[in-house]
Amino acid sequence: MGFIAYDPIYKLDLPEGHRFPMEKYELLPLQLLYEGVVNENSFFSPIPLSFETAALVHTEDYLGSLLDLSLDPKIVRKIGFPLSNVLIEREFKICGGSLMAAKIALEEGLTFNIAGGTHHAYKNSGEGFCILNDVAIAATALIKEKLVNKVLVVDLDVHQGNGTAKIFQDVKKVFTFSMHCEANYPFKKEKSDLDIGLKTKISGNEYLKILKDILPKLINQEQPDFIFYVAGVDVLASDKLGKLDLSVIDCQERDFIVFSEAKKREIPVMVSMAGGYSADINTIVNAHCNTFKAGIHTYY
Repeated sequence: MGFIAYDPIYKLDLPEGHRFPMEKYELLPLQLLYEGVVNENSFFSPIPLSFETAALVHTEDYLGSLLDLSLDPKIVRKIGFPLSNVLIEREFKICGGSLMAAKIALEEGLTFNIAGGTHHAYKNSGEGFCILNDVAIAATALIKEKLVNKVLVVDLDVHQGNGTAKIFQDVKKVFTFSMHCEANYPFKKEKSDLDIGLKTKISGNEYLKILKDILPKLINQEQPDFIFYVAGVDVLASDKLGKLDLSVIDCQERDFIVFSEAKKREIPVMVSMAGGYSADINTIVNAHCNTFKAGIHTYY
């Protein structure tokens, strides 16, 4: 089996003018193949998550309202996607991909999901383009199956992982670390185990210095045996929803820091792509490709 979860359903057809760049999910695997970063055998098609596994994190009432498309219209508006059977099928497949990739990472060291990183999803609601919380589900399942003892979530998307923070607020076996733009969505932040709220327009040098200082100490302190890395590229200066000032090179250096700190301690890592909203789709795809390149260079 490959080490990258991907299915064509990841690219969902949305109404014209929708601001979420769904085409990145189709273009990213093509770009990785075109550049020779991976080959066809590197990908696997995920099995959809079961209702029972989703219910390890999400309430049965919420899951039921998703499956029968009876979700409260207020929550649908907060999510930002028009509700449909295909959308829900997509979500269960993405979450299945993150769980399968996490289990493969236990053997291979490093895996990816072309989608995922849906960190704004709570137990009983979604928001911010997030419906089910793939990282929370996968982490909970690994712990329940006694495959890992301690999980570290490294969330470097530009937006705080509020749903993940809330889900794990009383779970000692999961440590949530979110480094994000403070003056950005969500405007009501939850409390992660460690939050680093960055000032608007922070430079790449400042950002990387903070991460280099914090991450090694955090890993040494918590001693995780698994890391979920939420690798949003909405930290870029070009991002329409970002507010930070990192270059594409800075963003890849960020990835190298995470991968190198994990690799030197032989900690498995599963990577979810998370956000990226630059006006030029090529910028988004190239930045995501760089995450794969950094990880593969470090681990393989």
